Amino acid sequence: MEVKNETRSGFILQGFSEMPHLLLPLFSVFLGAYIICIVGNVFISLLIISQPQLQTPMYVLMGNLALVDISFTSTTIPRALYGLLSGDTYISFHHCFIQLFFFLAVGNMDSFLLAIMAFDRYSAVCHPLRYFIIMSKRTCVSLVASSWVIVSLHSTLYTVMNSSRPHCKWVIPHFFCDLPVVMLLSCSVSSAIEQMGVFIECAVIIFSPVLFILGSYILIIRAVLKLRTSKGRWTTFSTCSSHLTMVVIFYSTVIFMYFRPSSIYSPAYDRVISIVYCLFIPMFNPFIYSMRNKQVKSAVKRALVRASS
Repeated sequence: MEVKNETRSGFILQGFSEMPHLLLPLFSVFLGAYIICIVGNVFISLLIISQPQLQTPMYVLMGNLALVDISFTSTTIPRALYGLLSGDTYISFHHCFIQLFFFLAVGNMDSFLLAIMAFDRYSAVCHPLRYFIIMSKRTCVSLVASSWVIVSLHSTLYTVMNSSRPHCKWVIPHFFCDLPVVMLLSCSVSSAIEQMGVFIECAVIIFSPVLFILGSYILIIRAVLKLRTSKGRWTTFSTCSSHLTMVVIFYSTVIFMYFRPSSIYSPAYDRVISIVYCLFIPMFNPFIYSMRNKQVKSAVKRALVRASS
């Protein structure tokens, strides 16, 4: 009865509690990956700030993405590490919905930044002579700031909507408060009008960046195919390869997580996929840009030479 009363003011994160023999190995993997993620993204951010040749819209947006990735990972992983190490699976009501708010806001901001970066690549490939006019500092700031406003309003809507409902279930079959599992805790059933409004709003927020990215790359591919030499095509398209790699990895996991048929729903699969996009994708992003971008490679070499000397 004491546990039941305690969970009335909060929830129980089931996490990986059904696999006690894996808690320590999982803690080690999570901690190692989290440290690599933080160090890699901080390094990319500092590199962009310190290297004058990287003070272009493309790399400024990359630096913003690195900071968003740090925030995205830090929203869920530290609490998961604490639970794995201590065995404490309780999370307070307020902490759960604060985590939900930031997870939705930062996760959607990741998507919006990828869309802005697609627009940047479109401007560079299709309008090279007007690139710095189109992607001016004012334009970049306006796009990023307006994206933060949109994702914050979206997160506020879903956080308030789910926190204000009565809850009949208190065990969350996940290692953090994600939207689908939190919605399943509610006792009340949404009206048809409310469901339609939520569906339309969610579709606009989620699919607008996807459609924008697809449209940008259709125009980029058209422009690349018009080039006369294969070397010119390869050189031009290689400037988009890092961004395109990130888009494919990010959206493939998100689509599998949130848009698969309910018949193949599994809490175990959800946790695995969540680990991929909450931890490993932000961890690999700096390395994808470092390995596939010549300017970043040369900037890293100069920074290392300067540090060693």
